[in-house]
Amino acid sequence: MKNISPLSHRKEEPESNTLYVVGTPIGNLNDLSSRAINILKNVSLIACEDTRQTKKIMERYNFDNKLVSFNKNNSYKKIPPILNYLESGDSIALVSDAGLPGICDPGEDLINRAKANRIDVICIPGPCAALTALVTSGMNSSRFIFEGFLPKKKIERIKILLEISESEKTTILFESPHRLNTLLQELKKYCGGEREIQVSRELTKKFEENIQTSVDRVINFFKDKEILGEITIVIKGIEKQKNENFNKIVLREELSELINAGLSLSAASRYLAKKRNLNKSIIYNLH
Repeated sequence: MKNISPLSHRKEEPESNTLYVVGTPIGNLNDLSSRAINILKNVSLIACEDTRQTKKIMERYNFDNKLVSFNKNNSYKKIPPILNYLESGDSIALVSDAGLPGICDPGEDLINRAKANRIDVICIPGPCAALTALVTSGMNSSRFIFEGFLPKKKIERIKILLEISESEKTTILFESPHRLNTLLQELKKYCGGEREIQVSRELTKKFEENIQTSVDRVINFFKDKEILGEITIVIKGIEKQKNENFNKIVLREELSELINAGLSLSAASRYLAKKRNLNKSIIYNLH
């Protein structure tokens, strides 16, 4: 294993045999740090989610470099040659279309493989949509959960929605514009129309918008509107006393969803009893 050197003893960046995970703007190109610009200018290669997006940064800051496409559709093919480049002494920058790579994108797999091969991985910090939305919401930022994009599979999606419904921690989600209304209706069903949320879009851009109110009012706000831009949603955690009163409602809903998904009442009750550490008869009698 390589020795870990203090930052003060590091050579001039970029270093050889190093994967740089570079945070790029989530909207406003002025948010790119001078350190990030230096890395992107001088690494051997930039692995980017979409070369067209990265070229906008290069044009804005007037530099050129070699680019290779690296995204969810081709990552399994691109990881081996990228690792070969790194092992041969090259330095490579990994960037996503916006924000920090490795969050809801295949950069996570590349980083894991690089570390498994004892290649240095250094993060060049930058903007993050999840944290930007969280700090502007004013909701509890000391204890929060990031779920990213909810799974499409129904049973997995319902499981997470039920967890959100009874969580005392702030929850952060990503969603695409064309699926926002569907997600809002699901939040109303599982969390209630009065739950406080913030829907943020076009973060850091000219037309940034942060709508913070109840689920019901957010639904009305976006009704019949064309929704554009990537969406970040912050959901306020439930208060402790409300959580205690809410448990039976949530358990009943979860039991019904499991039965609708194909489980028998007995099997669903047994599953929930084990999950919640409760007596099976308590769950069974909720139906």
